Order: sequence, then C-alpha cells, then structure tokens
Amino acid sequence: MLRRDFIATFTAGALAAQQAIAQQASGEVFIERAAAGTPHKGKVLLALQAHSDDIPLSAAGTVAKLVQEGYTGYLVRATNDDMGDAPGLGTDGTIGENVLGNERDNAKLVPILGLKGHFDLNYNNHYMAGVPLNEIMLRIIFLIRLLKVDTVVCWDPWAHDEENPDHYMLARAVEAACWIAGRRHDFPEHLAAGLKPHAVQEKYYFARRPEITRVVDISGVVDKKVEANRANVAKGPAGTNGSRLKAELAKRGQRLPLLDGDDAAADRNYIKEFVLARNRELGRRYGVEYAEAFHYIGPGSASRGPRVEEYIKQNAVPLR
Repeated sequence: MLRRDFIATFTAGALAAQQAIAQQASGEVFIERAAAGTPHKGKVLLALQAHSDDIPLSAAGTVAKLVQEGYTGYLVRATNDDMGDAPGLGTDGTIGENVLGNERDNAKLVPILGLKGHFDLNYNNHYMAGVPLNEIMLRIIFLIRLLKVDTVVCWDPWAHDEENPDHYMLARAVEAACWIAGRRHDFPEHLAAGLKPHAVQEKYYFARRPEITRVVDISGVVDKKVEANRANVAKGPAGTNGSRLKAELAKRGQRLPLLDGDDAAADRNYIKEFVLARNRELGRRYGVEYAEAFHYIGPGSASRGPRVEEYIKQNAVPLR
C-alpha cells in the first residue's frame, strides 16, 4: 500500500440477515450497526492482512466491533514487512529494523482489538507474486479448519486499482481457501490429523476502491481504531506523526491547538483528524459518525442460495 497516499486521499437476528440479503440483491448498501450484547458468541473471526498496517487502516473498527459482539478473533499477517518503510523508527529503516519493528507493532494489535492470537506467515514483502498460490491457500485452509473460522476480513480479490502483489495474492488465496476448506476430499491429511472440513460463511472484503455493499458503523469503537493505528509506529503513517509534527512546529515557534497535550494525546488527535478522515466522511454519507466500507459476501451467496434456504425455513415440516 502507498501509505502516505492512502492517508492523504483517504446483525444479529434473522430479520437483519434477510434485510442484508435483500439490499445486496437489489444493489443497495446495507448499514451494519452496533448490536446489543454478544449475538456472535461462539463464532470465530479471522482478520488477514498482507502488512502490519492493512487492518489498522482499513478494517480495525469492524474487527473490534465484531469481537465486542462476541466473536473470538485471530489475526494473520502474510509478510514480514522487510521491504516496507519504517520511518517511525527514527531511521531510514534497514531491512532488519523493518522486520523487527513491524513484528512488534503487529503483535500489539492483538490486545488492542481484543483478539485471541495471531499468526505470521513471514513471506517477503512485495514478493508474494512469486509464491505458489496453492501454498498460500493451503496454509489458510489449515487455519480455517483448525480455528473453525466463520467470518474473514481481508483484501478484496476482485478490487480495482490494486498495484501491490501482496494484497491481491493474499486475497485470491483467501477467496479460494474459504470454499475449499469445507470440502472433505481436499487435503485429507488434515482430516487424518483430527481437523474437519469447515467452510467460511461470511466475508468482509476491503479495498482501495471497494465495491461497497456493506457499510459498518464503527462509531462506538473508533477509539480502538485510533489505538490500532497509534500502535503502528514502524510504518509511520499514523503512529507518531502527531507528536513529530508538534515537535517540528515548536522548532519554528508554532503550535496547533489540535496537538496540545502530551505526545500520546497529539498522536491520537492527529490520527482522528487526518488518518480517519475518510471514515468520518463515509460515516457522514450514511448518517453515522465513523464507518468502514466493504464488499460483503454473506451466507446466502453460494450453495442453494438465500431463496431456497428461506423457503425451507418457512415450509419444511417434520417427516411422518
């Protein structure tokens, strides 16, 4: 991801599910609002990112919201971020510094977003196009079966304007893995090891220019998104920009009231004002304070389809 460009330009219940399917089929955008209690308790979420800042920038609010509503969540980072920028480290960033800094930042996301754990696949940054798609897919299938994943959050494999091979290679592997993980003839050694076929039911896909079918209201968890980005120090697009800008202005005898307070406050205010500007603008369009946009694919989009499933639900009778 071109992070500086990114920043610069940037339900529970059957009734809600039926409404989402109907709106998606008609081309309308479904607004997913905060649910009371923990309606998703017992379900598992897998958030997958190519780099340590992908989820913080694009989907941290949605991940935090779903976990707050009962999901058990896990994070996957596909690369080791070795070729990524690390201006937040205060150096030009050697490859070794990049790897260590981003590894540490990525691990911080687990407690911030309320996740149970994380997995690093450790492919080289920018070079995933040279990795066999089947290899990446197999590793994700294993995790889906191991964790019994119900829902994934990841890059959209069908999105426009994506130049980063890590993004689209991970996305393509995830798309295929979500389906194949539920098939009993694929990778039978998994079954011999005690795992069972398990297909993913829901997908929240994010992108630079997403095909928006679902907008998630993240207003209630926006502070967690702020903290997820503040933890992303090595990448530098958000984590410490407020305090650094504050210091630069002080040298010139200037100050921004937005950045008053200690360095942590300056960083939080900077992130909320500038990094989350796109989330605020999107929220305004849909009548909420902050939002994230997704190409959402739900349970009724494959297999027998929503109409058949709904007909069965309404008309099936006991065997005599």
